[in-house]
Amino acid sequence: MIGISTLCLHHEPLPVALERISNVTGSIEVMDEGLHFLSSAEPLLSYSCTFSIHAPCRGTNLASLLEPIRRGSVVVMEECFAIAAEVGAEVVVHPGYFAWPEERAQAAQQLAVSLRHLSAAAQEYGVSFSVENMGDWEYFFLKTPDELHLIEGYGFTLDVGHAHQNHCLASFLSIPARHYHLHDNDSSADSHWAVGRGTIDFSPVMSAVKKSGGSPVIEVEDFAGAVASMHMLERML
Repeated sequence: MIGISTLCLHHEPLPVALERISNVTGSIEVMDEGLHFLSSAEPLLSYSCTFSIHAPCRGTNLASLLEPIRRGSVVVMEECFAIAAEVGAEVVVHPGYFAWPEERAQAAQQLAVSLRHLSAAAQEYGVSFSVENMGDWEYFFLKTPDELHLIEGYGFTLDVGHAHQNHCLASFLSIPARHYHLHDNDSSADSHWAVGRGTIDFSPVMSAVKKSGGSPVIEVEDFAGAVASMHMLERML
């Protein structure tokens, strides 16, 4: 089943977004930020949907050299894991970033520490998590396949739009992913357009989804575009 992220309704309260999306699919990913920040599992418990949760990222940094920020970021993720455990949701996290190029190696070490802590927390809560590749954002980790060694041994989420923006989608598609974020762009920006508006060929994308068995989620900027994208991609499965 193809899911839809609440990103498409992020300007609406979470209960409104959940109601509208649950009317078109039984799989929902909650963008756990802004109006959709989860302080508890309560908003999700009245739905029989399959959930995944995109953990907070705009304010967290698992690779921070500032140790209180790194530790605090891990705590935020652990709180997300606790909520995910109540609804059987998988969690997607961002790998973080380094503030200065000269700090890259140290930041990679900090990311490794954070991932070990998150792995222990995931086992404690009985949830699974995966790390998402990033778009063309300066100083972020995991923008290209040659950085996958940073998350070796952990789950991987392939963001198709991010990979296309970085001109390496074909290479990423050869790597089995646990989770897929599906949206389109013309490779010049992380646009989160509906499928068909940009220049991504989704036929090999959906072939990779079928081959890997990973869970696909539409992560489009508007609700109408998300629903149209879902119907279009369903025909490819």
